[in-house]
Amino acid sequence: MADLLMIVPTRGRPHNIAALLEAWSETTVGDTELLIALDDDDPALSEYLTIKPEMEWPPAPVHPPRWISQSRLRLAGTLNALAVAEAQGGRHKAIGFMGDDHRPRTRGWDAAFSTALADLGTGVVYGNDLIQGAALPTAVAMTADVIAALGYMVPPGLVHLYLDNAWLSIGEGIGRIRYLPEVVIEHMHPLAGKAPQDDGYREVNSEQQYLADRKSYEDWVNGGLDQDLAKLRALLAPAARS
Repeated sequence: MADLLMIVPTRGRPHNIAALLEAWSETTVGDTELLIALDDDDPALSEYLTIKPEMEWPPAPVHPPRWISQSRLRLAGTLNALAVAEAQGGRHKAIGFMGDDHRPRTRGWDAAFSTALADLGTGVVYGNDLIQGAALPTAVAMTADVIAALGYMVPPGLVHLYLDNAWLSIGEGIGRIRYLPEVVIEHMHPLAGKAPQDDGYREVNSEQQYLADRKSYEDWVNGGLDQDLAKLRALLAPAARS
């Protein structure tokens, strides 16, 4: 298994995955694997399955993409189901997330992520998405022990929004988060005029979804974050004593 696993849930955007695969093949250099998570009820499923990038895939240690199709769990549910399973048994040193609208632009971005996480020991790393910058980790990776200790990658209750706020809260809460401004993972989002609006964006950015996810995030901050940070600080204790 790869040192770094990046999970990309996607729905209704096979063209985005084709573009992501091209960017990935041009910039990924390390022991890194891409897991593309499809919904088995996606009307565009057959289009995903016909994607065959024309470019040659990078040589080892980069892994060819892995595909999985499962029942729709929305973004947070998909990340939790896959990340928790992949974090078991030391299969990966680190696990991360990109949206299907992210594009790694900096060659060796993954090696930079892995180096930063190895230096942190336990923690969170993120690059520059050219929209939020240091403010939010919209594309992120964390050491697998964080996920294993918490039993989740995304706090329970969240669906799509405020995930990046939660990752920032976790990393800052244990003092183990690193922003790499020189590592560009561009977010091709309508907010920046880099993509058209579509049904997916309209669904997740609705006022109803925004209010629901904000409440879930605030409930977690006020009622679960401290306990979760205590679990992670327990991981740091042996390192602190050594």
